[in-house]
Amino acid sequence: MQDRPYHRLITLIAGLFRPEPGLLRMAVALSFGILMHAAFAVAVLAMIIAMFFGMNESFGNVPRPWTWLVNAALLVQFPILHSILLNGRGRAVLVRILPMPYARTLVTTTFAFIASLQLAALFLLWTPSGIVWWRAEGLPFALSCAAYAAAWSLLIKASYDAGAEVQSGALGWMSMFQGRKPRYPDMPSTGLFRLIRQPIYVAFALTTWTVPVWTPDQLIVALTLTAYCLVAPVLKERRFARQFGEKFIAYQKRVPYAVPRLTSRAYAADPPESEVK
Repeated sequence: MQDRPYHRLITLIAGLFRPEPGLLRMAVALSFGILMHAAFAVAVLAMIIAMFFGMNESFGNVPRPWTWLVNAALLVQFPILHSILLNGRGRAVLVRILPMPYARTLVTTTFAFIASLQLAALFLLWTPSGIVWWRAEGLPFALSCAAYAAAWSLLIKASYDAGAEVQSGALGWMSMFQGRKPRYPDMPSTGLFRLIRQPIYVAFALTTWTVPVWTPDQLIVALTLTAYCLVAPVLKERRFARQFGEKFIAYQKRVPYAVPRLTSRAYAADPPESEVK
């Protein structure tokens, strides 16, 4: 019997609802990727815009006296949950969130998605106090904008040096799309990581202090997130010491924590492999 055009159409439509396992896996992976990167973009834009205006242009509208209580909850939820999910038990929680065979593969994507929702909540739902202490104008405004852009550029550069796929959450869904286990990058030690061990956290903190508008809201956000950026990497370095052993210990002794050295030693090349074994 000759195959008719509508037979082929029916076969195609049926295939969409009963795809091959490989096609289904790729479709699910791509869907997770689109959802995660959309949330990531919203979170980053919300943070850039909200802090540019000193946290005085957010959408929150909680009535007093609950304003500062809700704002405090929004502020502390990010560092607390972020730190919990980064440890061993938190990773196990990330795996259990998705009831599917590729949950372990999607760990970085799931983590980035949750972190994006946390940041979006903080910067979109903050209730402004309406108090403005200082607003840059003229030359100070231009300098503040340049410093703000430079801080964000440093954050992007540091994230790239640490492994863009991991930092953006793309490693998980891309690995699932390709049907392979995630290949995590080696311990970062190049680029900005030659100067300090924690350039991502330092750059993140700098974005909170280079804004052109200062309010009590911005000061509280800056102080809280900076404290987190200085303390949280201690736990991260413990994980790295367990994961990379003597290689990280040698790197830890050679490169400063958060403030670069002013001598040429800070730019020295990595030691021979024999020195870190």
